[in-house]
Amino acid sequence: MTRPLRPLIVSFVLALVAAVCGGCAGASGDDTIRFALDWTPNTNHTGLYVALEQGWFAEAGLDVAVLPYNNTSPDTLVDAGNAEFGISFQGSSTFSKAAGAQNVSVLAPLQHWATGIGVRADRTDITRPRDLDGKTYAGFGDPGEVEVLRQVIRNDGGTGDFRTVTLGTSAYEAVYAGDADFTVSYLAWEGIEAEHRGTPMRYFEYADYGFPDAYAIVVDGNREWLASRPDEARAFVQALARGYRFAAENPDAAAEMLVDANPGAFTDEALVHESQRMLVERGAFGPPEHVGAQTLEQWAGYSGFLYRSGVLAGPDGGPLAAEPDWSTYFTDEYREAGR
Repeated sequence: MTRPLRPLIVSFVLALVAAVCGGCAGASGDDTIRFALDWTPNTNHTGLYVALEQGWFAEAGLDVAVLPYNNTSPDTLVDAGNAEFGISFQGSSTFSKAAGAQNVSVLAPLQHWATGIGVRADRTDITRPRDLDGKTYAGFGDPGEVEVLRQVIRNDGGTGDFRTVTLGTSAYEAVYAGDADFTVSYLAWEGIEAEHRGTPMRYFEYADYGFPDAYAIVVDGNREWLASRPDEARAFVQALARGYRFAAENPDAAAEMLVDANPGAFTDEALVHESQRMLVERGAFGPPEHVGAQTLEQWAGYSGFLYRSGVLAGPDGGPLAAEPDWSTYFTDEYREAGR
């Protein structure tokens, strides 16, 4: 479910979000906290819907409106001030902030990579990453994705040379059909979907081949809004973290809340439950007391790789001249304060 970083088209964003918010329940004006989704509802978002369904935002005196995904990245919406918070990924968040976005990550609900390199399970010629040399990658056009794959392959002794076709969400079908050799799948969603449809996949996980770990999802906040509304920001982030802690400790109950909050959104409700359980079994949330926590080491690892690979661009569109201070890309102050 990784989405590409979209260009900043402010006039379009303003018009579109105004139209979307006009139909958002609870969107009552300046006191509403708008939260932008990165895709249609899924288990990346369970903690948000748990907090909504349990009334924890309302309990904290907050009015929260969920902005449905609309082809504009949450990083762009948050930077433009058209959402106070939004779901992002460490990579997307890194690219947007390097380019000058006034965002900061305030929570990392999924502590580890949740994606892996996927090949059909019946491909006996592909048993490890180095076997991907010379093969065809069905990709998404995300900035940095090819460099990551090349490095994983090189770490396994390959050259990192492969063909790329950008197909977006059609990438999965291309691999299932044998029209492409590999893609990147979200293990707790597309991975389960593939099993359910009878096209099982084999996965190579980045960290197993010496690649830095990364936060699968982060929550970005608008810096100006955070500075002007610190008490509301603290209350929101802590209620959201509480939702993700509940999801980590009660996966089936949390999955049911996600389904109930989005009637008709899921044609395979069993997938939602299996996905939530898989995230817990994989330790994606980390220890309960650390749900959402972030470290400089993890930000410097993967984001540092993107910088050293030369793929990060600054506000002028040119390569960054110096490595960023990664400690400015995230903060735990809203998650921790008052706990």
